[in-house]
Amino acid sequence: MNYRLPKSERLHADKLIKELFNEGSSFFLYPFKVQFFVKKDQGSGTSQVLFSVSKKKIKKAVGRNFVKRRIREAYRLNKALIPPSAPNMSIGLIYVSSDLMEFSEIQTKITLVLKKLVSIISENQKQHEIENDQNRQTLE
Repeated sequence: MNYRLPKSERLHADKLIKELFNEGSSFFLYPFKVQFFVKKDQGSGTSQVLFSVSKKKIKKAVGRNFVKRRIREAYRLNKALIPPSAPNMSIGLIYVSSDLMEFSEIQTKITLVLKKLVSIISENQKQHEIENDQNRQTLE
């Protein structure tokens, strides 16, 4: 397992960030609001992730950076929960709590977020495959 989190796996392009927030779907799992967008081009590559902590919730930059470091580390250690067969996607992890949580709490929440994300994506893929099969049958 590759436990690195290189720049290629971090979402930093303005165009992709706008696409994530304008066209993506979301769900809430305290303390995270999770935005995700499955990319249309099924090219090779891995999912890209964005970490955000609100200035409104955590006033001091030291606290925001502290939480972001913990979130990045928890994601880096648990990104293997996203299977390699999963489609290429953009993920935004937005921390919405005003409390500085312990690393163990953040890590358990990140694992829950990733498991829920994988289940949503696989459910959507199955639904898409069923629709394609129905379309093929009507064309025949």
